[in-house]
Amino acid sequence: MTADTTFERFRDYMVGPARFMNLLSVFELGIIDELREHGELTAAQLGDAVGTGPDAVEQLLLLLVKEGFVAHDEQTGGYSLDALGRVDQADVQRLLTLMNMIKVVMLRQVFYLTESVQTRTLVGLEKLYGYQGNLYGAVAEHKDLRESWATLMDNVTEYIDPWFFANVDIPAGSKVLDVAGNTGLGAILTYRQKASPGLHVTTFDLPEKEKECLENFRANGVAEHCSFIGGDVFESVPAGFDVVLIKHFLDMFDKKEVFKILGGVHRSLEAGGRVNILVPVYPEDVKGADNVDIDFFPSFFLGCTMGQGGPQKMSTYRKWLEECGFEVTRTLAQDPDTMPPGTFVVHGILSATKTA
Repeated sequence: MTADTTFERFRDYMVGPARFMNLLSVFELGIIDELREHGELTAAQLGDAVGTGPDAVEQLLLLLVKEGFVAHDEQTGGYSLDALGRVDQADVQRLLTLMNMIKVVMLRQVFYLTESVQTRTLVGLEKLYGYQGNLYGAVAEHKDLRESWATLMDNVTEYIDPWFFANVDIPAGSKVLDVAGNTGLGAILTYRQKASPGLHVTTFDLPEKEKECLENFRANGVAEHCSFIGGDVFESVPAGFDVVLIKHFLDMFDKKEVFKILGGVHRSLEAGGRVNILVPVYPEDVKGADNVDIDFFPSFFLGCTMGQGGPQKMSTYRKWLEECGFEVTRTLAQDPDTMPPGTFVVHGILSATKTA
C-alpha cells in the first residue's frame, strides 16, 4: 500500500460517521417515504412535507445522489428513488433497525472507546446514563437502549435460530441445559425445534430471571417441558444434563472468562456429554475484502456492550474447546451468500463432546 493509498483509506474512516448519520437522517426525516409514496418531488416539496427547508434537503440528498440511492433531474429539480426504488422494503427496514441500534447504543458510547479499553469498563455508559455495568444490565433500566437493542436482537434470533437447530444434534429424550438462557426464549425454541418424547430443556441464568422465564414458559405452553435453574456460570454449571447449549454468549468475554465457562461446562457433563455453541466468527483471513464484522465488533464489544470480548476465528474456538477437554465433532459457518441482504455478521456452530 502506497502512502497516497494509505491516506485515502484514512479519509474514508474520517468521513464515516458523517456519512452514516446523513443516510439515516434522510430516512428518519421521512424524505425516502415521501419519494416512495409520491414519486418525483422537488426539494421545496420535500421540505414542506417533512418540516424542513429546501436547502437542507438538497444538502442531505447530495450524498444519496452520489451513491446512486436517489436520482436528481437537473432540469426539473426533482428527486426520485434510484437504487432504493429497486430493493425490497422489508430488507431496507431490517437495515434501518441495525442502523438505529448503532445510533442509539454505539455512536455516543464509542466516543469513549479509548477510555473504555484502558479501564475495561463501559465509560460511555456511565457518562451518558450513570450506569456502572454492561449494556445487558443497562437495557433493563433504560427504555431507549432496550427498545433499540432488543428489536435488533429479535430480528437476529428470528433468522439465525432455525439455522442453528437445523444443524445441531439433540438426541430424543435429552436433558438440555441452555446456559445464560435469559428469560427462556432459547429453551422455548429448543423444545419447539427439537421436540421429542421426554425432551426437557432447562434455562440456566441469574436468579432474578426466574419469574419472567417461568411466565414465558406458561404463556408459550411449554411449562411441563421447560424449567429454570438460577445461578452464576462463573461459579458453577448444573450437572445432570446430556446436552449443553451456549448461544450468543462466549463472544461477550475475553479468553480467561471463556475458559471459565467452558471449564464449568466440562466439569458438569459426564463423559460423552455434548455441547453445541452458536457464536459470531471472524474469517480465517482477516484481510478479506468483505470482512465487515471486523470493522464492527471490536468497537461494539469493547466500547459499547461489555468493555471486553469480541468474536474469534473458528479455528481459535476449536483450539479453546480442545484445551478445555472437548473433542470437536463438527464446525459450520454460515454461507454469506445465503444470508439476508445487507447482513454482515457470520455465525458459526461448534459441536463437541466431553472426552473420557
